[in-house]
Amino acid sequence: MPRMLDVSEDVRAEIGDEEADRLLAGENAPGSYDCTSCRTPGDSEQERTSTVLFVGEETAVLAFAHATCIPSQVVTVSEEQLQGAVRSITGGGPQTAPAGGPSPAPLAGGTEQAVLGVTSGLVLIEDELHPALVVEPTAPIARPGSVGSGDEFLPLLIEQGFLPVSDLDQKPTALGGWSVLLAMGQLHAILQPGTAGAQPVAWWQAHQPLQVTEGWRAAANKLQTVLVFAAPVGSIGQQPREDLLRDALEKAAANGRLVAAAMPLAGTS
Repeated sequence: MPRMLDVSEDVRAEIGDEEADRLLAGENAPGSYDCTSCRTPGDSEQERTSTVLFVGEETAVLAFAHATCIPSQVVTVSEEQLQGAVRSITGGGPQTAPAGGPSPAPLAGGTEQAVLGVTSGLVLIEDELHPALVVEPTAPIARPGSVGSGDEFLPLLIEQGFLPVSDLDQKPTALGGWSVLLAMGQLHAILQPGTAGAQPVAWWQAHQPLQVTEGWRAAANKLQTVLVFAAPVGSIGQQPREDLLRDALEKAAANGRLVAAAMPLAGTS
């Protein structure tokens, strides 16, 4: 039976016309599936369904999602992440970071010693809870190719389009081309635009998929937007509760040490 599948041109280019046509005809596509974004059941015979192709260095995995959650797209991830995703699909289950806890990953373009710690939490803005990620390096970030010990983390992000935060009660503005990849119910990466129109690449990606709370995931699926805050090393720290995290964010903002941007959930805008 034909499926209500969306197959983007990028996905079709990767899997080929023959395979794409088989999917649309229902030969290789499942009727029911677990959405790769929200992890709730879907039915490609009854509702529009996106094909999402995760591509690693050596492996590619085709997954399915509600079209209302994420569009059909190609997502580039590390081979380690992809293998972990496969294990989670087949029941092996990768180890994950604690809910809301920091998940470090190497910083692309920064110092070799520094990694980015990413913490998830909910931030109340205009009487609505917004899913947020807080990014903080473990060491000062020097400008690539520079000599010295200065911390250029915030200037580098501002050059990318992040804006300074002066009031935590105002929602950050959207940053075009960036997105947050929530796949299979877990946080995988923050994606930035590729060069010369290429596919998005990971600015940050978890060593292991980061488990988020049900409340965080529900807010992300409702709003389809994640707020990404960033601060220099030593500005936020590991806060055990969301009220303490907000206090730390407000203090960093008051000291001019906080930038932010709003990013679509698993999008490639």
